[in-house]
Amino acid sequence: MSNAAVTGGRTAFDLAGQAALITGAAHGQGRASALALAREGVRIAALDVAEPLAYPGYPMGSSDELTTLAQECRALGVDCLTFAADVRDDVAVSAAVHAAAERFGRIDILFNNAGICGYGLAHELTEDAWDTMLDINLKGAWLVARRVIPIMIEHRRGVIINNSSVAGLRGMGRLSHYAASKWGLVGLTKSWAIELAPYNIRVIALCPTGVNTPMNDGLAMLEGKTPREIAERSAGNLLPLPWIEPEDVAGAVVFLASHHARSMTGSEFVLDAGLLTR
Repeated sequence: MSNAAVTGGRTAFDLAGQAALITGAAHGQGRASALALAREGVRIAALDVAEPLAYPGYPMGSSDELTTLAQECRALGVDCLTFAADVRDDVAVSAAVHAAAERFGRIDILFNNAGICGYGLAHELTEDAWDTMLDINLKGAWLVARRVIPIMIEHRRGVIINNSSVAGLRGMGRLSHYAASKWGLVGLTKSWAIELAPYNIRVIALCPTGVNTPMNDGLAMLEGKTPREIAERSAGNLLPLPWIEPEDVAGAVVFLASHHARSMTGSEFVLDAGLLTR
């Protein structure tokens, strides 16, 4: 039973009854955020590619993980739909958004979380690596949002959280294509905030440092390193933390979706363990 059900429909965040669409939801930050919102009584539409990708070459989320997530959300007392879809596929994205809106009657929260990462010097990257990175991380966020935004406009409310990165706020060697996609998300955030404020729709760029997720494990596998070595090399956090946890990101998502953040739009919400202070 959800926290909202236990407390008679209200929690500290007062999100019960709302509906959220989360991309990249099968594991990592997406999964943690889906469960955190479900505990607040939010109905969940969980979307993930759920199949291997040639680039970057580490395992993606799976259909089994989506099924498990749905079971856990339902055990918390909230409805959960799952969609095996690639955010680059506009037809699949449109169908998923339509099905979620039909089921829930609205979409109040969009967490644009789907993303990949990979290393390579700019002059050594293949065109396929560049295109795949930008198409998933940046274009995919736009494709999903452009289907969700009209639903939010109709209801004159909504929150879009674009999962950027500290790499969207500073340069990072061997990550130029990743950084470009994450800087792009910050630009989308600010532009959408201007366009959507008249409809009471807020847009925030969430910018975490390295997160302890399967993506981090996959990068380590590709580099022949341990996940901790990859996190410490990539991040250089000020606090004695090689990474933050998916639950740290999930807590921020719940806060940003709630009335506590009602005055925030067009800004970056940074979870960097002090990295940007250096």
